[in-house]
Amino acid sequence: METKWKVLFYETQDGKCPVKRYLNSISIRNRTKVLSLLEYLERMGPELPRPYADLLSDGIHELRVKLSGNQVRILYFFCYRDYIVLTHSFIKKEDSVPKKEIEKAILSRRDFLIRVIPDDSDNLRGIL
Repeated sequence: METKWKVLFYETQDGKCPVKRYLNSISIRNRTKVLSLLEYLERMGPELPRPYADLLSDGIHELRVKLSGNQVRILYFFCYRDYIVLTHSFIKKEDSVPKKEIEKAILSRRDFLIRVIPDDSDNLRGIL
């Protein structure tokens, strides 16, 4: 199946990339599992079903991964026709996703959309 979406890793203004930092901190086996799920997300986009993904609120989605007994969540949003931007990850310890994590993703989205502008060639100036 052809990839329809492009996954991007959000970077802060000072060049930090929370999701890449998380991926580099986990075992190769767990990293492979997460990367496989990210490829599935690229193929399916907003059609990725539960239990793999879910819409939280205000356009923020969660990628749901179980790693070594932990419920890991990677938050993301869709933008500019075919991009998925991964904002950050955390280990979920409560029944629902903490509001502060959703707010963090919303702030990251706002920052991303201010700094990155689509150009006519269907690339995003500022990051690609």
